[in-house]
Amino acid sequence: MYVKRNISWGIIIRYAWKNLLFFTIYGSAIFCAYYFLGWTHISIPFQPLSVIGIAVAFYIGFKNSQSYDRFWEGRKIWGGIVNYSRTWANNVLSFVDDTPETKRILIYRHIAWINALRIQLRQPSSFSIKENRSVEKLFDRHGERNPVCAGLDSFLSPEEDEDLENRKNIATHLIKNQGQHLKQLLKDGKITEFDKQVFHSNLEEMYNLQGKCERIKNTPFPRQYAYFSTLFTWIFVLLLPFGLLSVFKTQLSEIIETTQWWLLPLMIFFSVLISWIFTTMEKVGSNSEDPFEGRINDVPMTALCKTIEIDLRDMLDEDNLPEKVKAQDNILY
Repeated sequence: MYVKRNISWGIIIRYAWKNLLFFTIYGSAIFCAYYFLGWTHISIPFQPLSVIGIAVAFYIGFKNSQSYDRFWEGRKIWGGIVNYSRTWANNVLSFVDDTPETKRILIYRHIAWINALRIQLRQPSSFSIKENRSVEKLFDRHGERNPVCAGLDSFLSPEEDEDLENRKNIATHLIKNQGQHLKQLLKDGKITEFDKQVFHSNLEEMYNLQGKCERIKNTPFPRQYAYFSTLFTWIFVLLLPFGLLSVFKTQLSEIIETTQWWLLPLMIFFSVLISWIFTTMEKVGSNSEDPFEGRINDVPMTALCKTIEIDLRDMLDEDNLPEKVKAQDNILY
């Protein structure tokens, strides 16, 4: 998630430089062919092109709205995970009548669960977005995409950690292990039946929150909206320079009769500017489709997991708490 108020031009250029270069060369070639080679037949009326532009703008607006809804739902789900994590730790400390080590195991297993869920959600899928090499190198340098399932051993016993290595859904089994541990505590008289029901209500909600995350992760944004939004945008921007020829037709005639050579770069500038605006609006929606990929517009799960870990370990009265996650290049993961 980008945390600076204004997006830096370095980030903008990383995303846009290839398109800007293409639009400049493409627009220059068309305008020069019209002016220098006399290919006046390539001009098309601007009126139908404006209708296409309006339709594309509505289509992009719908896509961006639905993409943001997916991001915001993901953020609300992780807000619920934060709240129920604190509730779980409070219940463990309040209800479990056993040694501090037992309480630590239950709370640490929960920290392992949130990190396992984060790692599972960060794994790439067949419909994950691919950016240009400059953007991909930035994310690779930060090292938050497609993380390996490591580091959980610091929160689990060696036996439990080894058992999880062969599991398909580690987060699911961690919650199951919590339930089995509660069953043993009830049998040993360390919690009451009422306490067990409260705990299982917490575990049920954690499964619900995990399932909601997996639903967003495993259900791609409807491709008929995502694909055709991109297709229609590129049809519009490729036709745009041909339509602008008729808009600047009078000025082109003046170029031939006078020395107003500066009008030609001006037409190219407007062609590049309009094309960049439309492709940027389309790309904003595309980058918000999947909020768990570890990209610039995604839910900052790493930071949320670290916040939960700090809170829960502080509730255990531990010292040497970890530092909060800091943004890298103004991107909080």
